[in-house]
Amino acid sequence: MKSLMKTGDNITIKSLEEIKILSDAGKILADIINALKSSLKAGITTKGIDQQAEQLIHQYNVQPAFKGYRGFPACACVSVNEQVVHGIPSQRVIRDGDIVSLDVGIIHRNYYADTAVTVPVGTIPSSWQNLLDVTYASLYKGIEQARVDQHLSDISHAIQRYVEDNHLSIVRDFVGHGIGRHLHEEPEIPNFGEPHQGPLLKAGMVFAIEPMVNLGTWHTRILEDGWTVVTQDGKPSAHFEHTIAITENGARILT
Repeated sequence: MKSLMKTGDNITIKSLEEIKILSDAGKILADIINALKSSLKAGITTKGIDQQAEQLIHQYNVQPAFKGYRGFPACACVSVNEQVVHGIPSQRVIRDGDIVSLDVGIIHRNYYADTAVTVPVGTIPSSWQNLLDVTYASLYKGIEQARVDQHLSDISHAIQRYVEDNHLSIVRDFVGHGIGRHLHEEPEIPNFGEPHQGPLLKAGMVFAIEPMVNLGTWHTRILEDGWTVVTQDGKPSAHFEHTIAITENGARILT
């Protein structure tokens, strides 16, 4: 992981015109992810979810950000239960009682947007619902810190503190990131760390903030497919993500 103690010189500042394009991209992506959420039910395969994502991306006349990226074979990452992130869609059937993380990115007018949600299917245990609730709330705790003249690690610290105060574990091996003309730009945004470190935040910075939270240990491993990340202890994980722009009036959620 790169150090947070960098000057911030490599963090690009987007113009108002660029943020308008990113906002348009974010609105399209929000529509796509909401449609996927609405159709998610027991009996569908994770491959079926990806096929629907590809159809929606085509309908909106945008391009998939993930398909072909470093060899990833699908438009959507679909991660079930103990799968943390980067789940490759397959013939796995979604069942009542599963939680499903949907992570989708698009390219609109050469700019990227990225978002993720974790959705319960049918009835899930109360501890799993709490995992979803805490992870979702932690995302907004981080977004609250994405303000001009805050430090980058203030985002990270707010997420970690909220999650650990609720007796859950923050994944440390995968982090948020800058976004714009590229899917992954500077800086990396860990979901843990001490406050008041790293570069000062400025208006025009655009980030994808994405806490990944586990019910058990924070440790993970990657399956033999080279992509799918799972919890080391087999307990469930949740993932929520928004693309946001920092403005003079605070964070603006684009997705």
